[in-house]
Amino acid sequence: MKYIIAVIQPDRLDAVLDLLEDKEIHLVTVSPVMGRGRQKGIAAVYRSHKEAGSLLKKIKLEIAVNEAFVQSTVDAITQGARTGNIGDGKIFVLDLNECIRIRTGEIGGVAIG
Repeated sequence: MKYIIAVIQPDRLDAVLDLLEDKEIHLVTVSPVMGRGRQKGIAAVYRSHKEAGSLLKKIKLEIAVNEAFVQSTVDAITQGARTGNIGDGKIFVLDLNECIRIRTGEIGGVAIG
């Protein structure tokens, strides 16, 4: 089991979700977040005064998958989120030691779905 965390541009969310759905990956948690990467935020001019915006709006996806779905999940996120510009985002793939479905008490891969 793996836990996949992706941070992407907000305007790419629909494309990523559509591609995940096409690959039969339905269980996704989506959160609005703020952060910055190498671009270190953006600069804006306000009343002829340059102000640096230190944090940018992003979307965080959290997805728990069984081993068989790891590569297709990463591929869907990469394909849907990539624009080729700085700030497209990151994908983190972590080991998931345990998953428990609260309603039924199922444990492990069957609890993921």
